[in-house]
This record gives sequence, C-alpha cells and structure tokens, in this order.
Amino acid sequence: MTAAAVLVGSILSFSLQATTIRYIPTEVPKDKYQVELVRFLLSKIDHDYEFVPTPAKSMVISRQISEIMSGNLSFAAISTNQQLEQDLRPIRIPVLKGMLGHRVFIIRDGDQHRFSAIDSLAELKQMMAGQGRFWGSTPIFESAGIPMVTPPKYGSLFHMLEGGRFDYFPRAIHEPYSEVASRPDLNLVVEPNLLLVYPSATYLFTAKSNEQLAVDLEQAFNLAINDGSFDQWFYNHPLIKDALNKVRMAERTIIHIDNPTLPASAPVDRKELWLDVDVAKQTSNAPHDLASQQLARTSR
Repeated sequence: MTAAAVLVGSILSFSLQATTIRYIPTEVPKDKYQVELVRFLLSKIDHDYEFVPTPAKSMVISRQISEIMSGNLSFAAISTNQQLEQDLRPIRIPVLKGMLGHRVFIIRDGDQHRFSAIDSLAELKQMMAGQGRFWGSTPIFESAGIPMVTPPKYGSLFHMLEGGRFDYFPRAIHEPYSEVASRPDLNLVVEPNLLLVYPSATYLFTAKSNEQLAVDLEQAFNLAINDGSFDQWFYNHPLIKDALNKVRMAERTIIHIDNPTLPASAPVDRKELWLDVDVAKQTSNAPHDLASQQLARTSR
C-alpha cells in the first residue's frame, strides 16, 4: 500500500469516527429525553452524524463521565459543577431550564399533616430528608443545613422512607410521579404543598477532544432558542408538560435555597434559558396548564 493510500485511509477513518454519536439506548423517559434533545438540536443544522447505540442500557453518572472521556460515549446530560467542567467540555445551556433544582417531596401516605403547615426553610429543617450519598444535589442540601440520611443506593431510599428512616425524599418535578406509580407496593405519595427551589444547571457534556460535536450542539441550541423552536419542543415534550401540569406550582409554597456548587460561568443572566416559577404564581387562575403558561411567556 502506498503512503498516499494510507493517508487517505486514515482521513476516511477519522472522518467516520468524528461523525458517529454513541448514546445510551433507554426507554426510561427522563434518560431518553437527552437523546431526543440531541436529535432535535442536530436537526437544526447541516450535519452527517450517525447515532450508534452503546451496548449498555444504563450507566451511573461516574461511568458516563469516564466513558465520555474514553470516547465510548459521545455525550451526557449531567448537573454541572466546577470539577466536571474541568474534566469535560460543557455546552452551557441548561437542558431542563433548571428544572432539576425544582424539588417536590415523596412522603409516606398518611404523613401529609406533618407538612401542611410548613412555609419556611427553618420549619423544613425540622424534618429529615433522604438523599443519595454521592449525588450532586446532596452538598446543596447540606450547605442549606437540611438534615439528611444518605445511603449509597438509589433504590433503597424508597424502602427506607416507607420504613420511617427519614421523612421526605426530594425529587425534581419530572421524577416523583412515575417513581411512586412504579412502586404500588410501597405506602408513598407525592406531597402537594411545597416546592424547594435552587439554581441548577444540567448541561450536555462532550469530551474535550470532541470539540466539533460540542460546537455543533452549541450552535444548534442557540439557533433553536433564538427562533423559539426549543421552547416549543421543550414545553410540548410529554415528560416536561406532564411534570409541569402535575406539580401545580401555583398552589405550592416555594422555599428558596442557594447552590454554592453552581459555577460562576452559569448563564444565570439569560432569563430565557430558565423555568420561571413566578409565572405560576402570577397566573394562578389557570394552574392546570403550567406548560402553556410558560410557553406563552416566552412567546411574548
């Protein structure tokens, strides 16, 4: 084989690798969302990416990070922090509009009377929360002085809550309803009165070596934001629309806490990138359709 042929073959091989997007195939709605988002975004620009599923059906966050760094996974949507932004390449647009920092509680059925009178952080601190030991949200609650039980395994939290080991399990608003419904054998419900809010940015991350994909995603995301199509896609996505309508923010007492882990680079000044919890309060005459309210706000 001539040197020229080897060079051409190397270029073709690099090109094929650069256009392949490796993703985790899943039917879990909150995990499937990020794959659907990337497909939507890349439809906004001219590209020749090919989506190729990984053999793994699921991965914990730590493994997703290592798989991105090794090139076996092309992207992941992860709640940001300073260390993560040093290790990977962030696309600094919150894919959930900060929704991961909007928390409602799973509690034991029959315990609602213990939560109905709470309207401040000081009163909430009289209760014990359950959190994953290594979750990015755990240091946020710790910084706010919220007492916690922190087992290492996600699945055990539901059984520990039912067993009285702690009082409530804070979940992002798109998570708890399906989690409770999928565990009918447990005596658990979603608390209807409280909403704990802190600034949180879940970004798409790629490997630092995969800069072209990062640039394409960044360009596509900004195009979709500027032409309004991202808000249309986001607020009409079944996962988001269902969560906003079930959580009924207009009827909840909102408790704010700080997030000391949020990097200073987060685009908090770009209001169009974030879910606006005040919209629900201002339009409380129609609390049943919060997705439409948010979309109407962004269309003005």
